[in-house]
Amino acid sequence: MDLQTFRYLALGGSNMLLDIFFYFISYNFILDKEIVYVPVFGAISPHIGAFILAFSITFPIGFMLMKSMVFTESVLKGRIQLFRYFSVAMLNIFLNYALLKLFVEQFGFYPTPSKILTTAVIVISTYILQRSFTFKS
Repeated sequence: MDLQTFRYLALGGSNMLLDIFFYFISYNFILDKEIVYVPVFGAISPHIGAFILAFSITFPIGFMLMKSMVFTESVLKGRIQLFRYFSVAMLNIFLNYALLKLFVEQFGFYPTPSKILTTAVIVISTYILQRSFTFKS
């Protein structure tokens, strides 16, 4: 395993654990497993609200870790990297949303294991996209 892959796994894994931790705290304690009413969007289920809260914390942390410690050889400007990272994150948000809805509402899985399973499904494709698109060298 090369150093870049190791760093991606270690730092990305740490950020993923942080995401799952914030998701758990948000779902169980901040939102207290209750539906969230947002004026513009209406009612949001607690597992989706917890996802949004966790994402708002771990997105900037993840970008800084990937930019400064994993994909350091990239010659792209920081703002281009951020835009591309955000684009990949939007794809991940769509996949997270769809898979969480599927696992929790259709299959009846518990929310936190559903989040863990969803994250596991997305990790490999994200690494490929980050390496070949976001932080292209």
